[in-house]
Amino acid sequence: MSEARTAGPVGLVLARPARLLGVEPFFMEFIAGIEERLAERDLSLLLHVVADHDAEIAAYRRWARQGMVAATVLVNRTADDPRPAELAALGLPAVVVGEPDAGLPAVRTDDAAPVRAAAAHLLALGHRRIARVSGPGALLHTRARATALAEACAAEGVEPVTVEGDYSEQSGAAATEDLLDRDRPPTAILYDNDVMAVAGLGAAKARGVDVPGRLSLIAWDDSTLCRLASPDLTTMSVDVHRFGGVVADSVLDLLAGRPVPERWSPAAVLSARGSTGPAPAE
Repeated sequence: MSEARTAGPVGLVLARPARLLGVEPFFMEFIAGIEERLAERDLSLLLHVVADHDAEIAAYRRWARQGMVAATVLVNRTADDPRPAELAALGLPAVVVGEPDAGLPAVRTDDAAPVRAAAAHLLALGHRRIARVSGPGALLHTRARATALAEACAAEGVEPVTVEGDYSEQSGAAATEDLLDRDRPPTAILYDNDVMAVAGLGAAKARGVDVPGRLSLIAWDDSTLCRLASPDLTTMSVDVHRFGGVVADSVLDLLAGRPVPERWSPAAVLSARGSTGPAPAE
């Protein structure tokens, strides 16, 4: 226990536009969950926001060289991700959030089951023109969600359409406008975060598209934004604060020299609200 108390800060590098942190509730709640658990052991979190993975790796090298952090948390796994191997080579203790790699302990997330539940909800309501506004396509969880949606829809003879976004308000609105401009616009859209979903709701309203009369919307991640929207948004809801606490538990095990078991984030649960309803008549 004393080792963990004197180990120094835990590092978290986020390779994403800094402007998104101020509007996207997920990471602020995730960070709060980590910090709450670390504070119980007199540890702190060092947050560093960078532009891309190259800058992130440079930060890891600097931290390892200067002994700035006791461990780090790696988030947003991508295809052909160089970061786990780099951390292992540096000897910098790390916990991976997502698919494990390079022998590093991991906190995993089931991205498939919630998407299947959302698809089942929409299909049961009669929707056959289903679209998704995704996060960046290189992210492993984006790909896992895409596969789950395609498989769930294929079982009913439905082929979903995907437009890639970047989690921002602007991309959510633009992607929604793109989908609504098509010859056969969707009757339902799933969004990979709450910010894009709320922006999509605004874009639909601006065009006079009734939600949920003509268009049903579902957001991944619940937040105050979703609950205060009109209509309130159906969500795939995760206890993000608890998620951060689970990640911190793995970090604390690592710092204390204990075996780190594979952990899973809290399961996402579909919360049906006012933004989903029966598919409109053709």
